[in-house]
Amino acid sequence: MEAEVRRLIQADKLHDAALACDRLNQAHPDYIQGWIVAANLALRINQPGIAVQAIDRALQLAPESRVLLAQRIECLAAAGDIQAAVSAAQQFGDYEFDSVAAASSFGLLLSHLQLHAQARRHFERACELEPDNGEHYYNIATVDRFMGDREAAEAALNRCLALRPADADAHLLRSGLRTQSQERNNIQSLLDAHGLTRNLARDRSRVCYALAKELEDIGEYDRGFDYLSEGARLRRESMQYSPERDLEAMREIRRVYSADVFQEGIAGHVNAEPVFVIGMPRTGTTLVERILGGHSCVRSAGELQTFAAELVRHCGATANPPATSARELVAQTRDVDCVALGESYVNKARPPGDLTAHFIDKMPLNFLYAGLIHLALPKARIVLLERDPMDTCYAVYKVLFEGVYPFSYDLEELANYFVEYKKLVDHWQAVIPGVMHVVRYEELVTTPEPVIASLLQYCGLSFEDGCRKFFENPEASTTASADSVRRDFFTSSIGKWRHYERQLKPVADILESAE
Repeated sequence: MEAEVRRLIQADKLHDAALACDRLNQAHPDYIQGWIVAANLALRINQPGIAVQAIDRALQLAPESRVLLAQRIECLAAAGDIQAAVSAAQQFGDYEFDSVAAASSFGLLLSHLQLHAQARRHFERACELEPDNGEHYYNIATVDRFMGDREAAEAALNRCLALRPADADAHLLRSGLRTQSQERNNIQSLLDAHGLTRNLARDRSRVCYALAKELEDIGEYDRGFDYLSEGARLRRESMQYSPERDLEAMREIRRVYSADVFQEGIAGHVNAEPVFVIGMPRTGTTLVERILGGHSCVRSAGELQTFAAELVRHCGATANPPATSARELVAQTRDVDCVALGESYVNKARPPGDLTAHFIDKMPLNFLYAGLIHLALPKARIVLLERDPMDTCYAVYKVLFEGVYPFSYDLEELANYFVEYKKLVDHWQAVIPGVMHVVRYEELVTTPEPVIASLLQYCGLSFEDGCRKFFENPEASTTASADSVRRDFFTSSIGKWRHYERQLKPVADILESAE
């Protein structure tokens, strides 16, 4: 019976394997390996609730197993019960795994749960057990960067690259840890890696982004942009993405959520905890998050996909048949129970730990749902970041994002996306006037005190020193701006696109034609 389960797994017939595993567990309920396999299969077929039940059965048979307890945390996290997962993870204390795989995988799990200090200890344990594996040093470096220890991160990456000279992820991470100089940079090792990754599109793309960044730092703008273009092209070629679907969705949102929708009376879930920070990426959303997060009454929940996920879930509960296009999905959102949506969002988005008056959801793409957010949570604050359009587009284009913003790798697609984005946020400001608070990036970094005062007043918060000294906040930051938020305000990013006026002309032409 167990052999049948394994045969089906090897044949990638996971649903059949799960059914066979159910039969195995019914016949042999005290066979622990059957429940472990059942939990793993449930995770792979996206049934995390079943996975929790299966791993709990395994733990009844071996309640002291740390490996099973770690697996239970993974199942809880997959099921969306982050508070329970964090609580269980914190019970591990000073425990050390004897297996490299267990220490490394548990460290990654803790890192995903934002428990970075604990994660680092398990990555260090993996290094002790396997000192010649550069991956462990890379994992340590990612945690050190999140926690703001750039020197330690660079030292760990140097050790990683000494073992794995072609490690593109390590090269990319190292390039962003500091501003490079003519006297101190990694350009030669990056050029070597560029050659080593000639036939590896994913890795070469990352090396190109790292080269572009370091060459920009030392003022070799044209040469840097050539590598940036190569990296973006390689990334775009690896993706299956239809930009028209995104553009259509934004147009449809404007059409469906007209002014009369908000004049019918807004019930919503009466809860003032969430503060949404929205806008295009790279416009200062992380900076505002850190400013607000420096207040004693506010905690950050990070970049959450919770509102979008809950919206889709609530649409699925009412729609029959389910939506097959962006147009259908937008139409279905009008039938959602906004009170239930707001309540379920808050319950799932609220970060674990001590309760504060407010929490921040810093998912930039929530600009798509600003009107729905207001309908579902009329007392929630919504902070919209705005930045010079050309600076915004260049700042987005030069960053290699992981799994998000597929529009950012082609200049024309990026510019067209920005045009529709701007139309949508202008629409929100017209149909829900006064609901959103606008922060202009340029004003924030040049005259921060009045901008911060206005922001805090909008959020109903008194001034605290931690808001102005955001760069001293020890909390981890996991965004692309994790390094810059450790510094006080700087203005060097204003107008940076002008170094590339010739290369960015396609963007300028599209933006100008849309005015």
